Amino acid sequence: MTSDNQVFTNMLELISRDYLQGKEEVLRLATIALLTGGHILIEDLPGLGKTTVALALVGITGLTFGRVQCTSDLLPSDITGLSIFNRDDGRFSFQRGPIFNNIVLLDEINRAMPRTQSAMLEAMEERRVTVEGVTHHLPDPFMVFATQNPSDQSGTFPLPESQLDRFLICTDIGYPPEQLERQIIAGGGIRERIGDMQPLVTAGQILAARRAVQAVQLSGKVLGYIHALVLATRSDDLIQTGLSTRAAISLAQVARASAFLAGRDYVAPEDVRNNVMAVCAHRLVMRNEMTTRDRGGVLRTIIKRIALPLV
Repeated sequence: MTSDNQVFTNMLELISRDYLQGKEEVLRLATIALLTGGHILIEDLPGLGKTTVALALVGITGLTFGRVQCTSDLLPSDITGLSIFNRDDGRFSFQRGPIFNNIVLLDEINRAMPRTQSAMLEAMEERRVTVEGVTHHLPDPFMVFATQNPSDQSGTFPLPESQLDRFLICTDIGYPPEQLERQIIAGGGIRERIGDMQPLVTAGQILAARRAVQAVQLSGKVLGYIHALVLATRSDDLIQTGLSTRAAISLAQVARASAFLAGRDYVAPEDVRNNVMAVCAHRLVMRNEMTTRDRGGVLRTIIKRIALPLV
Protein backbone atom coordinates (compact mmCIF):
# COMPACT_ATOMS: atom_id res chain seq x y z
CA MET A 1 0.00 0.00 0.00
CA THR A 2 2.81 2.42 0.82
CA SER A 3 4.28 2.28 -2.68
CA ASP A 4 0.82 2.57 -4.23
CA ASN A 5 -0.08 5.73 -2.37
CA GLN A 6 3.35 7.39 -2.24
CA VAL A 7 3.03 9.17 -5.57
CA PHE A 8 -0.19 10.83 -4.42
CA THR A 9 1.14 11.88 -1.02
CA ASN A 10 4.19 13.30 -2.82
CA MET A 11 1.84 15.13 -5.17
CA LEU A 12 -0.08 16.70 -2.29
CA GLU A 13 3.11 17.67 -0.49
CA LEU A 14 4.55 19.32 -3.59
CA ILE A 15 1.45 21.39 -4.38
CA SER A 16 0.94 22.42 -0.75
CA ARG A 17 4.56 23.40 -0.25
CA ASP A 18 5.39 25.12 -3.53
CA TYR A 19 2.10 26.43 -4.88
CA LEU A 20 -0.95 26.45 -2.61
CA GLN A 21 0.11 26.90 0.97
CA GLY A 22 -2.77 26.85 3.42
CA LYS A 23 -5.02 24.87 1.05
CA GLU A 24 -4.01 21.41 2.30
CA GLU A 25 -7.49 20.25 3.25
CA VAL A 26 -9.24 21.23 0.02
CA LEU A 27 -6.36 19.67 -1.96
CA ARG A 28 -6.75 16.46 0.04
CA LEU A 29 -10.47 16.36 -0.65
CA ALA A 30 -9.96 17.07 -4.36
CA THR A 31 -7.44 14.21 -4.53
CA ILE A 32 -9.91 11.91 -2.77
CA ALA A 33 -12.55 12.81 -5.37
CA LEU A 34 -10.06 11.98 -8.11
CA LEU A 35 -9.19 8.64 -6.47
CA THR A 36 -12.82 7.60 -6.17
CA GLY A 37 -14.12 8.82 -9.51
CA GLY A 38 -16.30 11.39 -7.77
CA HIS A 39 -16.99 15.09 -8.27
CA ILE A 40 -16.24 18.02 -5.97
CA LEU A 41 -18.11 21.28 -5.35
CA ILE A 42 -16.36 24.20 -3.63
CA GLU A 43 -18.54 26.98 -2.30
CA ASP A 44 -16.98 30.22 -1.10
CA LEU A 45 -16.48 33.88 -1.89
CA PRO A 46 -14.76 34.89 -5.16
CA GLY A 47 -11.01 35.40 -5.06
CA LEU A 48 -10.03 32.75 -2.50
CA GLY A 49 -8.36 30.32 -4.90
CA LYS A 50 -11.14 27.89 -5.89
CA THR A 51 -10.21 27.93 -9.58
CA THR A 52 -6.48 27.84 -8.79
CA VAL A 53 -6.92 24.57 -6.90
CA ALA A 54 -8.51 23.00 -9.98
CA LEU A 55 -5.74 24.28 -12.26
CA ALA A 56 -3.07 22.91 -9.90
CA LEU A 57 -4.71 19.48 -9.96
CA VAL A 58 -4.72 19.55 -13.75
CA GLY A 59 -1.09 20.67 -13.92
CA ILE A 60 0.23 18.00 -11.57
CA THR A 61 -1.69 15.16 -13.28
CA GLY A 62 -1.27 16.16 -16.92
CA LEU A 63 -4.91 15.26 -17.61
CA THR A 64 -6.94 17.01 -20.30
CA PHE A 65 -8.82 20.05 -19.09
CA GLY A 66 -12.03 21.81 -20.02
CA ARG A 67 -13.38 24.98 -18.47
CA VAL A 68 -16.88 26.44 -18.54
CA GLN A 69 -17.59 29.89 -17.14
CA CYS A 70 -21.22 29.62 -16.15
CA THR A 71 -23.52 32.54 -16.92
CA SER A 72 -27.28 33.00 -17.09
CA ASP A 73 -27.27 32.68 -20.90
CA LEU A 74 -25.19 29.47 -20.98
CA LEU A 75 -26.89 26.69 -22.97
CA PRO A 76 -26.63 22.92 -22.41
CA SER A 77 -24.99 22.57 -25.83
CA ASP A 78 -22.23 24.95 -24.69
CA ILE A 79 -21.20 22.19 -22.27
CA THR A 80 -22.02 18.97 -24.09
CA GLY A 81 -21.43 20.04 -27.69
CA LEU A 82 -23.71 20.03 -30.72
CA SER A 83 -24.09 18.74 -34.26
CA ILE A 84 -22.98 21.07 -37.05
CA PHE A 85 -23.90 20.67 -40.72
CA ASN A 86 -20.88 20.24 -42.97
CA ARG A 87 -21.63 21.59 -46.43
CA ASP A 88 -18.67 19.81 -48.01
CA ASP A 89 -19.99 16.29 -47.39
CA GLY A 90 -23.63 17.16 -46.72
CA ARG A 91 -23.69 15.56 -43.27
CA PHE A 92 -23.95 16.61 -39.65
CA SER A 93 -20.89 16.07 -37.49
CA PHE A 94 -20.80 16.20 -33.71
CA GLN A 95 -18.54 18.87 -32.24
CA ARG A 96 -17.58 17.88 -28.72
CA GLY A 97 -17.98 20.39 -25.92
CA PRO A 98 -15.67 20.96 -22.94
CA ILE A 99 -17.33 18.12 -21.01
CA PHE A 100 -15.20 15.70 -23.06
CA ASN A 101 -12.10 16.19 -20.91
CA ASN A 102 -10.68 14.35 -17.91
CA ILE A 103 -11.15 17.28 -15.52
CA VAL A 104 -13.92 19.79 -16.21
CA LEU A 105 -14.06 23.04 -14.28
CA LEU A 106 -17.56 24.50 -13.99
CA ASP A 107 -16.83 27.94 -12.65
CA GLU A 108 -19.67 29.57 -10.69
CA ILE A 109 -22.07 26.75 -11.52
CA ASN A 110 -24.96 28.40 -9.67
CA ARG A 111 -24.95 31.32 -12.11
CA ALA A 112 -26.22 28.97 -14.84
CA MET A 113 -29.94 28.51 -15.38
CA PRO A 114 -31.52 25.33 -13.95
CA ARG A 115 -31.97 23.87 -17.45
CA THR A 116 -28.24 24.09 -18.08
CA GLN A 117 -27.42 22.77 -14.61
CA SER A 118 -29.57 19.70 -15.26
CA ALA A 119 -27.66 19.01 -18.49
CA MET A 120 -24.76 17.95 -16.29
CA LEU A 121 -26.71 15.23 -14.45
CA GLU A 122 -26.28 12.47 -17.02
CA ALA A 123 -22.63 13.32 -17.54
CA MET A 124 -21.82 13.31 -13.83
CA GLU A 125 -23.76 10.15 -13.02
CA GLU A 126 -23.46 8.04 -16.17
CA ARG A 127 -20.16 9.33 -17.62
CA ARG A 128 -21.87 9.91 -20.95
CA VAL A 129 -23.99 12.48 -22.77
CA THR A 130 -26.81 11.99 -25.25
CA VAL A 131 -27.16 14.53 -28.05
CA GLU A 132 -29.91 14.15 -30.67
CA GLY A 133 -30.46 10.54 -29.63
CA VAL A 134 -26.80 9.54 -29.93
CA THR A 135 -24.84 8.55 -26.82
CA HIS A 136 -21.25 9.72 -26.46
CA HIS A 137 -19.04 8.28 -23.73
CA LEU A 138 -16.78 10.53 -21.68
CA PRO A 139 -13.07 9.85 -21.06
CA ASP A 140 -11.77 7.91 -18.08
CA PRO A 141 -10.73 9.29 -15.65
CA PHE A 142 -13.48 11.92 -15.58
CA MET A 143 -14.10 14.45 -12.83
CA VAL A 144 -16.21 17.59 -12.46
CA PHE A 145 -14.63 20.31 -10.36
CA ALA A 146 -17.36 22.89 -9.76
CA THR A 147 -17.26 26.17 -7.88
CA GLN A 148 -20.13 28.29 -6.71
CA ASN A 149 -20.62 31.60 -4.97
CA PRO A 150 -22.70 31.82 -1.78
CA SER A 151 -26.39 31.52 -2.69
CA ASP A 152 -27.28 34.91 -1.21
CA GLN A 153 -25.22 36.70 -3.85
CA SER A 154 -27.10 38.28 -6.75
CA GLY A 155 -27.59 36.39 -10.01
CA THR A 156 -27.39 32.88 -8.56
CA PHE A 157 -29.72 29.90 -9.00
CA PRO A 158 -29.48 27.41 -6.11
CA LEU A 159 -28.59 23.89 -7.19
CA PRO A 160 -31.46 21.41 -6.72
CA GLU A 161 -31.04 18.55 -4.27
CA SER A 162 -30.83 16.05 -7.12
CA GLN A 163 -27.73 17.74 -8.52
CA LEU A 164 -26.12 18.45 -5.16
CA ASP A 165 -26.36 14.72 -4.49
CA ARG A 166 -24.19 14.06 -7.56
CA PHE A 167 -21.26 15.75 -5.86
CA LEU A 168 -19.26 13.31 -3.78
CA ILE A 169 -17.74 16.17 -1.78
CA CYS A 170 -18.81 19.72 -1.03
CA THR A 171 -16.52 22.02 0.93
CA ASP A 172 -15.35 25.59 1.30
CA ILE A 173 -11.86 26.99 1.00
CA GLY A 174 -11.75 29.78 3.58
CA TYR A 175 -9.39 32.67 4.13
CA PRO A 176 -5.71 31.81 4.63
CA PRO A 177 -4.06 32.45 8.01
CA GLU A 178 -3.02 36.09 8.49
CA GLN A 179 0.75 35.62 8.14
CA LEU A 180 0.33 33.33 5.14
CA GLU A 181 -2.02 35.79 3.45
CA ARG A 182 0.62 38.50 3.76
CA GLN A 183 3.11 36.22 2.02
CA ILE A 184 0.61 35.50 -0.75
CA ILE A 185 -0.04 39.23 -1.25
CA ALA A 186 3.70 39.93 -1.42
CA GLY A 187 4.31 37.11 -3.90
CA GLY A 188 1.39 37.92 -6.18
CA GLY A 189 -0.59 35.47 -8.32
CA ILE A 190 0.68 32.00 -9.16
CA ARG A 191 -1.38 31.15 -12.25
CA GLU A 192 1.65 31.40 -14.56
CA ARG A 193 3.74 29.16 -12.29
CA ILE A 194 0.97 26.58 -12.18
CA GLY A 195 0.87 26.60 -15.98
CA ASP A 196 4.52 25.52 -15.99
CA MET A 197 3.99 22.58 -13.60
CA GLN A 198 5.41 19.24 -14.69
CA PRO A 199 3.01 16.28 -14.37
CA LEU A 200 3.82 13.98 -11.48
CA VAL A 201 0.91 11.55 -11.88
CA THR A 202 -0.39 9.81 -15.00
CA ALA A 203 -3.91 8.74 -15.93
CA GLY A 204 -2.78 5.11 -15.66
CA GLN A 205 -1.59 5.65 -12.10
CA ILE A 206 -4.90 7.27 -11.18
CA LEU A 207 -6.89 4.33 -12.56
CA ALA A 208 -4.61 1.85 -10.77
CA ALA A 209 -5.00 3.80 -7.53
CA ARG A 210 -8.78 3.67 -7.89
CA ARG A 211 -8.60 -0.12 -7.96
CA ALA A 212 -6.38 -0.08 -4.87
CA VAL A 213 -8.86 2.19 -3.07
CA GLN A 214 -11.69 -0.24 -3.80
CA ALA A 215 -9.60 -3.02 -2.23
CA VAL A 216 -9.24 -1.18 1.11
CA GLN A 217 -11.02 -3.24 3.77
CA LEU A 218 -14.15 -1.94 5.50
CA SER A 219 -14.84 -3.87 8.71
CA GLY A 220 -18.30 -4.68 10.03
CA LYS A 221 -17.85 -2.30 12.97
CA VAL A 222 -16.91 0.63 10.72
CA LEU A 223 -19.79 -0.22 8.39
CA GLY A 224 -22.10 -0.17 11.41
CA TYR A 225 -20.73 3.26 12.38
CA ILE A 226 -21.51 4.64 8.91
CA HIS A 227 -25.02 3.19 9.07
CA ALA A 228 -25.60 4.64 12.55
CA LEU A 229 -24.68 8.12 11.30
CA VAL A 230 -27.07 7.78 8.37
CA LEU A 231 -29.95 6.55 10.53
CA ALA A 232 -29.40 9.38 13.02
CA THR A 233 -29.94 11.99 10.29
CA ARG A 234 -33.22 10.35 9.31
CA SER A 235 -34.67 10.59 12.83
CA ASP A 236 -33.46 14.08 13.76
CA ASP A 237 -36.30 16.56 14.36
CA LEU A 238 -34.48 19.39 12.57
CA ILE A 239 -33.89 17.41 9.37
CA GLN A 240 -36.66 16.92 6.83
CA THR A 241 -34.83 14.43 4.62
CA GLY A 242 -31.87 12.52 6.02
CA LEU A 243 -28.99 10.85 4.25
CA SER A 244 -29.75 8.41 1.44
CA THR A 245 -28.16 5.07 0.71
CA ARG A 246 -26.12 6.82 -2.00
CA ALA A 247 -24.74 9.16 0.67
CA ALA A 248 -23.71 6.16 2.81
CA ILE A 249 -21.95 4.56 -0.16
CA SER A 250 -20.18 7.85 -0.88
CA LEU A 251 -19.01 8.13 2.73
CA ALA A 252 -17.60 4.60 2.58
CA GLN A 253 -15.79 5.41 -0.69
CA VAL A 254 -14.24 8.57 0.73
CA ALA A 255 -13.20 6.74 3.91
CA ARG A 256 -11.44 4.10 1.81
CA ALA A 257 -9.59 6.79 -0.17
CA SER A 258 -8.63 8.58 3.04
CA ALA A 259 -7.18 5.33 4.41
CA PHE A 260 -5.34 4.78 1.13
CA LEU A 261 -3.68 8.20 1.34
CA ALA A 262 -2.67 7.38 4.92
CA GLY A 263 -0.95 4.21 3.69
CA ARG A 264 -3.40 1.75 5.25
CA ASP A 265 -5.27 -1.16 3.66
CA TYR A 266 -8.17 -0.87 6.11
CA VAL A 267 -10.60 1.89 7.09
CA ALA A 268 -10.28 3.30 10.60
CA PRO A 269 -13.29 4.96 12.27
CA GLU A 270 -11.46 8.30 12.06
CA ASP A 271 -11.42 7.99 8.26
CA VAL A 272 -15.20 8.15 8.41
CA ARG A 273 -15.59 10.81 11.10
CA ASN A 274 -13.04 13.19 9.54
CA ASN A 275 -14.90 13.22 6.23
CA VAL A 276 -18.56 13.21 7.26
CA MET A 277 -18.98 16.97 6.91
CA ALA A 278 -17.53 17.15 3.40
CA VAL A 279 -19.53 14.16 2.14
CA CYS A 280 -22.86 14.57 3.90
CA ALA A 281 -23.71 18.13 4.96
CA HIS A 282 -24.74 19.32 1.49
CA ARG A 283 -27.10 16.34 1.07
CA LEU A 284 -29.32 17.16 4.05
CA VAL A 285 -32.71 18.81 3.52
CA MET A 286 -33.61 20.83 6.60
CA ARG A 287 -37.06 21.74 7.91
CA ASN A 288 -36.69 25.52 7.75
CA GLU A 289 -34.42 28.26 6.46
CA MET A 290 -32.69 28.75 9.80
CA THR A 291 -31.53 25.15 10.05
CA THR A 292 -30.63 25.11 6.35
CA ARG A 293 -28.07 27.81 7.04
CA ASP A 294 -26.74 25.82 10.00
CA ARG A 295 -27.06 22.28 8.69
CA GLY A 296 -23.35 21.86 9.30
CA GLY A 297 -23.93 22.59 12.97
CA VAL A 298 -26.79 20.10 13.13
CA LEU A 299 -24.62 17.42 11.52
CA ARG A 300 -21.73 18.13 13.90
CA THR A 301 -24.08 17.54 16.83
CA ILE A 302 -25.06 14.17 15.37
CA ILE A 303 -21.41 13.23 14.81
CA LYS A 304 -20.62 13.98 18.47
CA ARG A 305 -23.59 11.91 19.58
CA ILE A 306 -22.53 8.73 17.76
CA ALA A 307 -19.66 6.99 19.55
CA LEU A 308 -16.67 5.76 17.55
CA PRO A 309 -16.47 1.96 17.45
CA LEU A 310 -13.56 0.15 19.04
CA VAL A 311 -11.67 -1.78 16.36
